[in-house]
Formats: sequence, structure tokens, C-alpha cells
Amino acid sequence: MDLNLFREIGKTLLHEISKSKRLDKIPISVGASGDKTYPIDKLSEDIIISYLEKTGEPLTIISEELGIKDISGGGKRVIIDPIDGSRNAIAGIPFFCTSIAVSNGRSIKNIEYAYIINLINGDEFWAEKGKGSFLNGEKIITQQDDILYLTAFEAQSPSTDIQPLIPLFKASRKVRCFGAIALDLSYLASGSISIFVSPSPSRGIDFAAGILLVKEAGGTVTDLKGREIEDIEISIHRSTDLLIGGNKRLHKKALSLLNIEAKN
Repeated sequence: MDLNLFREIGKTLLHEISKSKRLDKIPISVGASGDKTYPIDKLSEDIIISYLEKTGEPLTIISEELGIKDISGGGKRVIIDPIDGSRNAIAGIPFFCTSIAVSNGRSIKNIEYAYIINLINGDEFWAEKGKGSFLNGEKIITQQDDILYLTAFEAQSPSTDIQPLIPLFKASRKVRCFGAIALDLSYLASGSISIFVSPSPSRGIDFAAGILLVKEAGGTVTDLKGREIEDIEISIHRSTDLLIGGNKRLHKKALSLLNIEAKN
């Protein structure tokens, strides 16, 4: 596998989903992750797996809908979120993507490649461990100063997730909940977002590719208590909350603001 394969997958996804009439709001099943599977999820997953099978390489696929599938006996792990932001997609909100990561082990620290494509405007983000992050072929870096221009967040349970974030929101110039973690992290890696925070546990398939993009672009990644998440296993199950900053100073500032709430 290489970047050319990922980009070919992305090109096909962009074409097929843009012309698809299958943005039905009625789910067709429940995926391995426990979430509802919509036709657009199944379409994307089928396209990706078809390309991976054609490589003939021994791979272990971990996907939101399918679960785990070995190809040619299994091998490197390919972590797929066929459509991150499914609810945006079926609601007609133009902010959703496909996320693919490749790992030589079971943990976050083992991720070697990342590819994310914005399925609305075609923006392609990719990263290779030790070689940096890129947007449409141009190298990207995270925000360099420590001003909280824009904080993005994910609220799985708004009734409990939002209140602890209020101090951080108050200190930020703008706050947004976009609804697609992989794209949140992609645009944080490119310097457009200062902080991303998710108080409820997120799934590895949602953030695997985005984490590598952020790290390779210069960002800082921990859980809400400031602990490293490198040893967390990548799976379809929810595993950790997230606090991700464009740089160490931004991250430290956000961590301090969140701890104000924790102490009250």
C-alpha cells in the first residue's frame, strides 16, 4: 500500500458519493461498532475494501460497519471509518469525510500512515510517520502561537459533556461543533483550529488517522487529564476522551482551563 492507492480510493469515493442518491435517512443495519449503518456508510466501506482486496496484501481490516476482517491471512491493520460524520451527511450538512489509517501494531503509537478526504470539497490530508503532514500535496503545520482562536469540540452527551468545557469556551474567540472528528483533527493539523476536545470517550477508528496528522504537523495529543494515549488499543469501541492542541502552549492553556472546572 502507498499514497497512490489511498488517493485512488479517495477519488473513487468522491465521485461515487457525489452522484449517489443513497443518502437515505433510514438505517439499513447496525454496524459492528453499535452505531446505525446508513446506505452511504455501506457504499463507502464496500469501495474501500474492494480496493484493499485487490492489492493482494495480507491485511487486517478494522472498520466501523464490518468489524474485523482478515485479507490473505491478515497482517498490517487498516483502520477505516467509511463515513465520519454520517449524521451530517444524511441531514444534508456538508461536513463529512472518509478516514483511513495503517498500523503495524494494535496501539496508537503503531500508526504509520493516515489518509483523510473531505467528501464535499475533495481536500486530501495525509501523513507518514516521521515525514510530516500534507494537505493537497502541501506540507502543513499546526497553529504556532498560543491564542485560542477557535476551539472545536464533540459532545456525545451534551447534558454532561458541555458544562465542564465552559471555562475553555469562555477563553476562546470562537467555538464550533462540526460533527466529524477526523475532519476536526485534519483542520487542526493545518492550523485552522486551535484546540479540539471530546469529553466523552471516542473510538479509535474515529481519531486514528487524525492523531497521526496532528502529531506529524506539530500538535500535542492527550486525554483530558493530560495523559498520553499512545498505548491505547485501536478498535471500534470507545476508549478515551481527547484534548488536542495545535502546540504545547495551547494544550497547556486548555488543560489549565479545563482543570478549573474539575476543581470546582
